Amino acid sequence: MAQATVPDQMTAIAIEGGKGPASALHPVTLPTPTPGPGQILIRVEAAGVNRPDIAQRAGFYPPPPGAPETMGLEVAGEVILGAGRWKAGDRVCALLGGGGYAQYAVCDARHALPLPAGLSALEAAGLPETVFTVFANVFEHGALKAGETLMVHGATSGIGTTAIQMAKAAGARVIATARGADKARQALDLSADLAIDTTAQDFAEVALADGGCDVILDMVGGDYFAKDLAALKTGGRIVFIAAQAGGKVELNIGALMMKRAVVTGSTLRPRDADEKARLAAAVEATVWPWIAAGRLRPRIDSVFPLEEAANAHAALEAGAHLGKIMLKP
Repeated sequence: MAQATVPDQMTAIAIEGGKGPASALHPVTLPTPTPGPGQILIRVEAAGVNRPDIAQRAGFYPPPPGAPETMGLEVAGEVILGAGRWKAGDRVCALLGGGGYAQYAVCDARHALPLPAGLSALEAAGLPETVFTVFANVFEHGALKAGETLMVHGATSGIGTTAIQMAKAAGARVIATARGADKARQALDLSADLAIDTTAQDFAEVALADGGCDVILDMVGGDYFAKDLAALKTGGRIVFIAAQAGGKVELNIGALMMKRAVVTGSTLRPRDADEKARLAAAVEATVWPWIAAGRLRPRIDSVFPLEEAANAHAALEAGAHLGKIMLKP
């Protein structure tokens, strides 16, 4: 195959002033990135929009050393310049340290995975950030096992829709929480065993009446924490991946001790390259067969042209979506 011509410049999305509201996002022309040793260059066909992108735009989640200043943590597309196991023409989806909101992106070759059979590039671009996050936090930190019960807050978000499907694929039971009756019904459609409308019900009371939870995936924080602890079974695990309602909580140490509970949490982006490579290999070995078997498929809510990234961010912040919001260069 003849090597594709790589343009010197590309369109990408920048933040006017370095941080600001969604309206601060605008297209710019930047040099096309050049891959370093062990990196591949991907012509981006689709990119996912994620909550950490909003945090970066607001000035709270800077890129790790060496990563592009531009946003975008997951993409799918065609390899233009290969490295490692990848050659030009291969189709991949990839976890990035940044730079996905662009026509071209580079990444460590070990952080790319083959485009799953039966999925479009648009669907596959919605996998890496969410699947890696759920796998690391629910299955590694939270140690969810078949037969256990997982509670997922924010059930209709990109993370939530992915966590429900992955937990069910692993043989777990799922309790989903969402704000509003419509979103609770959507969670049931995604295969949750029980869905709780938190605007009308106390999720801890409902979960306890159902037998309690072994693992709780929480991206809310704030006053959810005390209810999380109440909803846990003895020996249960609470795993934080964000704190949208507030990062400071009040801990009843006695209740923690009585439950023999574990409270943990993590972020994905700051992990070093070797750790992300280990995680990528584990995801490919465990999760890719679930996709092949039809047990996991990204839910795409809406698609925006790359140049309309500001509108995509506004849609994510509005919170009415079911699943992923995507960009197409």
